[in-house]
Amino acid sequence: MRQPAIRNVVLAGPAGAGKTTLIESLLVAAGVLRSPGRVEDSTTTSDHTDIEHTLQRSVSLTPLSFTFEGTRINLLDTPGYGDFVGELRAGLRAADAALFVVAAGDGIDSATQLLWQECEAVGMPRAVVVTKLDRDEADFEEEVALCRRAFGDGIQPMYLPMLADDESMAGLIGLLTQNVYDYSGGTRVTRDSEAAHRDLAGDARSALIEGIITESEDETLMDRFLGGEELDVQMLIDDLETAVAKAHFFPVLPMATSSTGAVGALEILELIVGGFPTPAEHGVPIATTPDGRPASALTCDPAGPLCAEVVQTSSDQYAGRLSLVRVFSGTLRSDTVLHVSGHFLTDRGRDDHDEDERAGAISSALGTTLTPVGSAAAGDIVTVARLSRAETGDTLSSPDEPLLIEPWVMPDPLLPVAIAAASRNDEDKLSTALGRLQAEDPTVRVERNAETHQVVLWCMGQTHADVLLDRLRRRFGVNVTAEAQRIPLRTTFAGPAAGHGRLVKQSGGHGQYAVVDIEVRPLPRGEGYRFVDEVVGGAIPRQFIGSVDRGVQQQMAAGLAGGFPVVDLEVTVTDGKAHSVDSSDMAFQTAAGLALRDAAEKAGEVLLEPVAEVAIEVSDEYVGAVMSDLAARRGRMTGSESHDGGMTRVTAIVPASELTRYAIDVRALTHGSASFTRSDAGHEPVPDRLRDTLTAGH
Repeated sequence: MRQPAIRNVVLAGPAGAGKTTLIESLLVAAGVLRSPGRVEDSTTTSDHTDIEHTLQRSVSLTPLSFTFEGTRINLLDTPGYGDFVGELRAGLRAADAALFVVAAGDGIDSATQLLWQECEAVGMPRAVVVTKLDRDEADFEEEVALCRRAFGDGIQPMYLPMLADDESMAGLIGLLTQNVYDYSGGTRVTRDSEAAHRDLAGDARSALIEGIITESEDETLMDRFLGGEELDVQMLIDDLETAVAKAHFFPVLPMATSSTGAVGALEILELIVGGFPTPAEHGVPIATTPDGRPASALTCDPAGPLCAEVVQTSSDQYAGRLSLVRVFSGTLRSDTVLHVSGHFLTDRGRDDHDEDERAGAISSALGTTLTPVGSAAAGDIVTVARLSRAETGDTLSSPDEPLLIEPWVMPDPLLPVAIAAASRNDEDKLSTALGRLQAEDPTVRVERNAETHQVVLWCMGQTHADVLLDRLRRRFGVNVTAEAQRIPLRTTFAGPAAGHGRLVKQSGGHGQYAVVDIEVRPLPRGEGYRFVDEVVGGAIPRQFIGSVDRGVQQQMAAGLAGGFPVVDLEVTVTDGKAHSVDSSDMAFQTAAGLALRDAAEKAGEVLLEPVAEVAIEVSDEYVGAVMSDLAARRGRMTGSESHDGGMTRVTAIVPASELTRYAIDVRALTHGSASFTRSDAGHEPVPDRLRDTLTAGH
């Protein structure tokens, strides 16, 4: 079996499943660490930031590169909490296979199932590790059955737990080799299985072999196996990689920790090296030139054109700005000039850019420990220093042959958090810090609202918001406070009315004279503004008709009695007067504004609030709860459509003021099974009972 030198693996799974602890066990088994760190003691290799120590939870993608049996393994530890799905998707982009981690006894949550489906859609090879089998209530067979129901029939265990007299997990029974791997003495001891072990493993072994040879390129194997032939074990092991690479067969491995060490860690490493696909087997994203012209198809060839992607941007206290880079083609070398292309993220406040800059040192990363490597060939994942212009999602290539890869799909941030600088000094630094924050994290969007005069961070959830505020303070030295978000309100007329505006002033020998008569009627929501000229007989000279139009629009933008911009009006200028000397453009603009104010006093104003069209993808079992919650938020249902996979799409029009915490609430309501999108849907009248509440603080 081919054993190229690199395997890139992303660890995925829910928070609390034990991914960080699993990594510590793998590093010990590979000889990288003498003893595992502990999350509780803030001593783990992957969780190394202050905020991760405080939360005792991973919040960012962490690379861990090491060697096992002559193969370089790049593990990418990802956060399991939904707020940091952007880090997870970056890890999926950089990896060639995914190792799903689930904890025995915790079940398979909806978010993990959705992630599995996302990997399935792109053909990502996968395997499953069942952790925490040292729990009293843990049942590996039951957990495999749960995985099969959640992930499909391709789930097959490769090992079975071997229990000691006290029911603790003392070793593993290998289903392919029929060997016993005994960990009771603290290290793995391999021996032949006994008859009782083979009887226990019989049905599971047959199912595993059938799963492997179903994907084999040798079509005679199934007939030979069903005919009773004992197939060569090494041949089955060789076919295992083929089966996993096709992403239809998913091995499951048990894992437990004890006072004598981790049972199953070596077997996981052996699966990664011997069963997971190589970078060359995973393929390369399609590249174009920066101006969109097709480029030659790339392969994972160290001698090919350089094409790499920045999957993460961070800052180190000593090394400065660091870029985690996946090299898809060619060879990346230290201290060489690179072309940096960044496109497709203007909706996140990132301008398109194409420029050259010199790369700094290239290193292999084990958490925060960087080991210089000088260069990185196609298929590798490394850290590059001093790329000051490169941002997450950017493409790195040769200046002589610039290329561009479209970045992975970034999740939409849907939790708005209004922030304010704590001091004048912080205010001076805030804009630069926010720019750097967006360069590092494309899942955050910064909105500077000219109406409410607030800076709003759009985040993935409350924990994400907390991490961003902590990052502003610790990394960029900017203290900010969160404040209540002000909703940008509008007004319109309650009915039609006529308005009269008269400006007659004499000052220092210079006069101002203009008289404007208008008729105003409200338009249907979303119609905007319409200006009609019905002046006859030259009552207002033609050169001042445009002045009236501008004056009305300026007054609408400035607001009337409530101070909120006015929308959806038809304004007809019907009459007026001018002076041959004292009339001017500014005079008629002012008189037009006075006329609009006069009409508003007669007609009355209607306060309008922004509404959004919301589309929620939710598991069928939570549809009723979601609909009831939307109704409580003053939502107006517009549709409900069931589709395959036990999911329903619910659509509604909901006031924006009711959605400020919806990203948090819908996750809690549906146990993480729902996702949603929102888009502006105009404005609708505010109920009288809420008028004071919504206008407070403006």
